[in-house]
Amino acid sequence: MAIIDVNDNDFENAVLQSPLPVIIDFWAEWCAPCKMIAPILDDIATEYDGKITVAKINIDDNPQIPSTYGVRGIPTMMMFKDSELVASRVGALSKAQLSEWIDEHI
Repeated sequence: MAIIDVNDNDFENAVLQSPLPVIIDFWAEWCAPCKMIAPILDDIATEYDGKITVAKINIDDNPQIPSTYGVRGIPTMMMFKDSELVASRVGALSKAQLSEWIDEHI
């Protein structure tokens, strides 16, 4: 499963109406820690295929959704399950930390 790109217009459909839990990564092109975790998110998307959806939203191109959810620092990862925000983490996480966080909430 590939990581999906989400924007302000399709957030509700892609994230809130998803049948699977969704991890969404709030990122920006200029963010070095965001670039560091990108390969980790690719691995997570593959390993959790069928269990979760991994999505990314560029905060510079899509300011509405980050504002709605109070994103103040990036990378910020939020998990949505059954249309509800169930967990969030700010900062770059190791693969083990990210996997543990996901496992706690799915």
